[in-house]
Amino acid sequence: MPSAITRYITKELLGWFSLWLVLLTMLLVIILVGQEAVRTNLGLGPVLRLLPFVLPTALAFAVPGTVLFTVCLVYGRMSADNEVVATKALGISPMALLWPAFVLAFGLSLVGVWLNDLAFSWGQMGMQRVVIQSVEEIVYGMLRTQKSYANSRFSIVVKDVQGRRLIGPFITFQANNDLPVVTISAAEAELRSDIARNSMTLILDNFELKVGDNIRTVDPGRNSKEYPLEFLSARDNKQGNPANLPLSQIADEVVLQKRRIAELEQSLAAEMAFSLVSGDLSELRDSLWKQRRSQLATARIRLNRLQTEPWRRWAAGFSSLAFVLVGAPLAILLRKSDVMTTFGRVFLPILILYYPVFMGCFDRAKVGALPPCSVWLANLALAGLGLVLLRRVIRY
Repeated sequence: MPSAITRYITKELLGWFSLWLVLLTMLLVIILVGQEAVRTNLGLGPVLRLLPFVLPTALAFAVPGTVLFTVCLVYGRMSADNEVVATKALGISPMALLWPAFVLAFGLSLVGVWLNDLAFSWGQMGMQRVVIQSVEEIVYGMLRTQKSYANSRFSIVVKDVQGRRLIGPFITFQANNDLPVVTISAAEAELRSDIARNSMTLILDNFELKVGDNIRTVDPGRNSKEYPLEFLSARDNKQGNPANLPLSQIADEVVLQKRRIAELEQSLAAEMAFSLVSGDLSELRDSLWKQRRSQLATARIRLNRLQTEPWRRWAAGFSSLAFVLVGAPLAILLRKSDVMTTFGRVFLPILILYYPVFMGCFDRAKVGALPPCSVWLANLALAGLGLVLLRRVIRY
């Protein structure tokens, strides 16, 4: 009898999970691709190239929500139809009903870790690559419709666009720290991208260049400047960002980062010792010294992020198990056949407890205020709540 019940519940769980996973993943893919397309003004071709890179991110979000919805549907209906009561009357422990969901959630949690790793490394970098490679199409599209294009480093305003000719462009290269603003005005201009070289060539006719308020150059001829595609893209370059490194590389990056920090600390200690010996204490207050200390602080923050990232991905992956530990017994206790009512009541403690604790611990761990393992506190809190609910199901 228990084996028949187990097979029945497993079939129900897998059937409903597969159906809702496909539907929710499709919805999330449409939302994520649509957001990126609207934000960067992508055309149809780049949008289609985005699809495979968005899929891991959509699945990473869809799997925990879908498995929670599935256990609410299956166990809520069983409890409302008194199937749980009938099972207990036969002397069968409710654990015989629940363990298929726990096993499924554990397996999905391992898959979730892999999906999170794939989404934040391969997926995000692939999306960045598609947007960067489409930057020429993006810039011309926005200039035709809005007569302007801008990102954090570069902006261009034109009077008109005729084919590939930009009429009366006014280009601004944004100031970087203490560097002056560079502006270019020209009679005409043109952009040509080279994917093989990962570069964009800006061709100018009869232009005037200004650097700050003091330097001015006029060139009545034709000239060209080459820039990296990343420079003109609205999407920032995430190469080397801890959040976009695969788990297999993070351990090596931690070792390298610790070495960089040790070198910076030794360099600062040597400079301080030299200043003290020479008696020139003014060097300890100059901008170079402040810049070096800022570099050291930035290096330490990056080390904290590198050390926290594996814990975050594993904790996020195992959210499926944490959700099911709460959702399955609570759905039985609520005894509601209406799945949306059950799901709403189950998701409420998760929304209130899990996500604020998870994000709060992650933010504090990134800056070194909490140990990296603290990102698991949200999972452990849900697991504790789930064990309390499970005890109630077994006893009553």
